Amino acid sequence: MSMKKNKIIRLTVSYLIILLMCAVVIYPLLWVIGSSFNPGQSLSGATMFPKDPTTAHYAYLFDQEKSNYISWYVNSLKISIITMISTIILVSFTAYSFSRYRFLGRKNGLLTFLILQMIPNFAALIAIFVLANRTGLIDTHLGLILIYVGGQIPMNTWLMKGYLDTIPKELDESAKVDGASHIRIFVQIIMPLAKPIIAVVALFAFIAPFGDFILARIILRSNEKFTMGVGLYEMVAKQFGKDFTTFAAGSVLIAIPIAILFLCFQKYFVSGLTAGGTKG
Repeated sequence: MSMKKNKIIRLTVSYLIILLMCAVVIYPLLWVIGSSFNPGQSLSGATMFPKDPTTAHYAYLFDQEKSNYISWYVNSLKISIITMISTIILVSFTAYSFSRYRFLGRKNGLLTFLILQMIPNFAALIAIFVLANRTGLIDTHLGLILIYVGGQIPMNTWLMKGYLDTIPKELDESAKVDGASHIRIFVQIIMPLAKPIIAVVALFAFIAPFGDFILARIILRSNEKFTMGVGLYEMVAKQFGKDFTTFAAGSVLIAIPIAILFLCFQKYFVSGLTAGGTKG
């Protein structure tokens, strides 16, 4: 009877903690979504469930004569997709090299990546700005993409290398006996088996630039080249700016591509994160 009581207590406490965490996450989201449907521009009278909901704020965002939101959205998608694809290609080759080959400077290279992943991009803002200015990459999407891709490589290389280490090297050796080249082994054997970690890297590489503000604010200058983070900030930071409900509507729309990508990759996500930790 005592064991049954203990089990009930543990389950009750577990469910209470889960409910508390859900409330902490969901409550702000509901406020943002509710605010986006509130009439007016101020948040002072906004409620989570508005009495007279309106879609006027969403209509304003998609009106190209009044707002550049569609342009910002396209810019963010373009930068994030190119960053994601470039990161996957570069990280795959780099992680495979560190996982499968032994060469001079391998340990120092891994140590360098480990140190670099501890340093956030914003810690080097001055250096990034000076370098972008001298190379003519200020106010260009290319400059922003190069920064994002470079920042993604260290952490994701370690993540993917840990996963590739769990793939038996006997598969490579068997393929070599059958006459397969290194490229063929990489493309036809290793990469199909590494789908879970590729999905994780793809998700991380997409989310980081899609929701970034600091680096985009440093590099971009023209309104038509803004990403969503910078564009929405300018919307509420301008003189006498008070478009907070419109800002909320724009924030809600930001979550859509990320949610779609996560739903597409969710079956790989957990296995991709956990498998890399089973072997060093």
